[in-house]
Parts: sequence; structure tokens; C-alpha cells
Amino acid sequence: MNEKYCIGADIGGTTIKLAVISTEGDIIKKWEIHTDTSNHGKNITNDINYTINETLEELNIHKESILGIGAGAPGFVDTSTGYINEAINIGWKHFDFGVELKDLTGLPVWVDNDANLAALGENWLGAGRGVQNLIAVTLGTGVGGGIIANGEILNGANGTAAEIGHMTVKTSGGASCNCGRTGCLETETSATAIVRKAYEALAESPDSLLAGFDKITSKDVFEAAHQGDEAAGKVLVEVIDTLGLALANLTVTINPNKIVLGGGVSKAGQQLLDPLKQSFKNYALPRAAEACEFEIAELGNDAGVIGGASLVKQYH
Repeated sequence: MNEKYCIGADIGGTTIKLAVISTEGDIIKKWEIHTDTSNHGKNITNDINYTINETLEELNIHKESILGIGAGAPGFVDTSTGYINEAINIGWKHFDFGVELKDLTGLPVWVDNDANLAALGENWLGAGRGVQNLIAVTLGTGVGGGIIANGEILNGANGTAAEIGHMTVKTSGGASCNCGRTGCLETETSATAIVRKAYEALAESPDSLLAGFDKITSKDVFEAAHQGDEAAGKVLVEVIDTLGLALANLTVTINPNKIVLGGGVSKAGQQLLDPLKQSFKNYALPRAAEACEFEIAELGNDAGVIGGASLVKQYH
């Protein structure tokens, strides 16, 4: 019997990550192509089709052996059709991506938010392996979220479930968010937010170690705090406490077994996890907190493509 494969595609603002993955979870090949965001991203679907055809020919895998494509986009996705309401980083707005990709490739296509795909990937082969109730949080330029409840990814009425980066955590005086509102979680706890707050702290404490960096990154803030810098430490206390509160509030709805943290900020490891667990415990319903473990994501940049393959496995 011929082996079957799934294709995962993780569409980002700079690159599109792709992989051919067996139904057992073995990555046969993974690769990247440039994301052509010109003309509102109208060339992206053709580019994906071309590179998939080229790769399958190289691998000598016939399309009959492909169960489908699972694709993730950074935006608001109608998962029933693959319709992209908006993906700001790519330039898509009211774009029938799923139908177009299906028509071009001749393969079944499932589309979801990129953070949901990361959650599915970690749930299949990563830090959340086999967990029935999982919150996956991506702390990067923004804050993404994916929630698995009773073994199923949550999408909601129109694809905006688990958009935890857009929880309002600052009701007045908050920074502007690309969703058009202010005070969203991602404006308070993302890598971008950490850097903004670091510059604000530096203006008040010019003798801070932060002054030694030409262009401050979130990694620099963690490093300065690790060396005992008071200004950097205060920034992280505020950021991590806000994140702990937001996650604690989510647990009374989802009651997760595990919260998995990914994205660039998660590379801080225990320096992030230890105070986050404490803040979470301070705010969470005790019984919900007892059931919940924290872990750093394991799959890194492969989470999205593995999640795409998982989506195909579930629904083909």
C-alpha cells in the first residue's frame, strides 16, 4: 500500500515555510520560499502551487499520495472555507485563499490561523503531545494563541476564537494595536511591547544597562535583568505579571492541562517561566491552577507546518 503524506504550509510576512510530512509525523522534506507581498499578496497562491509541484517531482511523490494541504495564515480565517478576512502582514483582505489554492493544486485544502496550527503541531509532536486541553501561546512580534479543548481546536463562530493577543488588558492609556484598538495583550506582553517599555524605562533611568545596547531587543532586556539591572527588571515584572493574569483568566473558561509557550520571547526559558508560574498562581482559581502545567514549546519554526499536516490528518 502506498504511503500517504500531508503538506503543511505556514505563511508568514517574510517567508512561507513548507513541509511534506508522513501520516506518522516524519518530515520528508521542509523548505522555505520568499513571501511575495507585492500587489496585496496576489502571487502567493501561485508561488505555493509552483513550489509544491517542484518538490513533489523532486521527491518522486505523486499527488495521489498527498492527502491534502494544511495552511496557516497570520490573520482572521474562516476555517470552513479557508476565506481570509484579513491578514495584515501579507496584504490579504477578503481573499478566498482556500478555494484558490485547492483549484490550483487539485488537492484538498484546510486553512486556519497560524497560531492555531502551532498549537496543533505542539499537540501532535511537541510539548503538548496528546494533551486534551491545551493553550498554546506564541510570544513574538505580537502575541498569538491556539486553544485545544476536549481534543479539538477552537475556532469559534467566525474564526476569531483564541485571539488572545487581542484580549483587552489595559482599559485606558494603552498602546495602539494593529487591530485598531488599544491596550491589547500583545501591546503589553509581546517582544515589541518589551522593547517599547524598555526605551520608556531607559528615558527614566539613563544609567540603566539598557543604555549599552545600540538597538534594544527583548533578549537584551532579559539579559540586563539577569545582570541585576533595576529598570530592565521592572519592565519584565510588569510584562510577566500581565501575561500571568491573562492566562489565569483564560483557565476558568478552558481549564487546560497544559500551557505551552513559544515564539522568540520563550527562549528566555526559566527566566520567563518561573515568575510567570508565580503570577499565574496568584490570579488563577486554585483548582484550575492545580491541573495546569507550563512548558516551553519544542518544535520551534516547525510547529506551523507540523500543525498543518495535523489539520489534514484530522479532516481528510
